[in-house]
Amino acid sequence: MVRFQIIPVTPFQQNCTVFWNEETMNGAVVDPGGDLALLDKFIDEQGIKIEKILVTHGHLDHAGSVAEMAAARDIPIIGPHKEDKFWIDGMPDAAKQFGFPPVLAFEPDQWLEHGDVVAAADTTFDVVHCPGHTPGHVVFIQAEHKVAMVGDVLFKGSIGRTDFPKGDYQQLISSITDRLWPLGLDITFIPGHGPTSTFGFEKETNPFVSDTALG
Repeated sequence: MVRFQIIPVTPFQQNCTVFWNEETMNGAVVDPGGDLALLDKFIDEQGIKIEKILVTHGHLDHAGSVAEMAAARDIPIIGPHKEDKFWIDGMPDAAKQFGFPPVLAFEPDQWLEHGDVVAAADTTFDVVHCPGHTPGHVVFIQAEHKVAMVGDVLFKGSIGRTDFPKGDYQQLISSITDRLWPLGLDITFIPGHGPTSTFGFEKETNPFVSDTALG
């Protein structure tokens, strides 16, 4: 059985997700954006053996502590898609701009492509490339448990911003409606910020991507 724990980090309250297999205690972390001491405390108290870091996209609040955690635990970095390289490379400057502690850029051990499968915590996650918020944004889907880690693509009652460099509103709408909805409306998603929801609830009620909103 795979368990998930959401730990909000950084002043942006970004939802870092730690997941692990209850039997083996093998696990991984999605988007360790900052507050590494807080993450380490939870991981070590639970006795989780972190094997990989998964990254949805290259924004500072999602990826700021990736390099530091990977080095400290000697584990590989998986994702995002290579189109987000410029965001990752720009993180040290972004940290200064936003008053964050210094951060390191990184090169993932594996850039992800749409349709890839990532093994972690003795289970598998399907990779869905969902550009729009950033050009290289990916979503991780655990089909068996019907859980998705969607980063900043979709939120409860909202969608990701598209006013950043290489953001694209129409592309984001297409990513959600063409690539996420067909995966199953009963999937619960963990967004990059705020409360969880389901694809079905958002398809019905979200003012940006509901059936009513899109006509």
